Order: sequence, then structure tokens, then C-alpha cells
Amino acid sequence: MSGVVCRSYTVSGKVQGVFFRASAAREATRLGLTGWVRNVPNGDVEVLACGEPEQLAGLEEWLATGPAMARVDAVVARDENAADHRHLTDFRTG
Repeated sequence: MSGVVCRSYTVSGKVQGVFFRASAAREATRLGLTGWVRNVPNGDVEVLACGEPEQLAGLEEWLATGPAMARVDAVVARDENAADHRHLTDFRTG
């Protein structure tokens, strides 16, 4: 468990109304990550993901394109304190 890290992502572009959240949750679950994904009022999508660095790298690569109907303009990543998120046990859509 000591290798677990958490990162938050803000994804901007045409990312709402294109199944981005459901697709991101599916991809994160496939990668074995915990966390959540949600829409924000300004049209962006926020993601918090925790797992091994290799798992997060896979998610970051996926976030850069998203699902087929999305257009990702930017992904901004920030490191998070993993201890603050140790209560997460799965990946959820909010």
C-alpha cells in the first residue's frame, strides 16, 4: 500500500453530456483505481484517483482523449495527500 498515490485532475473541453464521467469511471475501475469523477458548473469534469503510479499514468493517458464524443482541450493534474483519501474503496460517479 505504500506505493499508493492520489492525484486530482481537471479536464476541460467538450466533456459534459458526452458520457465522459461514466466512461472515466469504467476506465478507472478497469485500472483498479479508487476515487470519483464529477461534473462542475463551469463545464469541466473533476477526477480524483488513487492507486499505483502506473495505474494513474494509464488513467492520465485516457483522460487526454476521453470517450469518442468528447473533445479534451486540457487536463490539469495536481498531487493529493493519499492519507486524506484512504477511506475510498471503489471508484464512483458523482
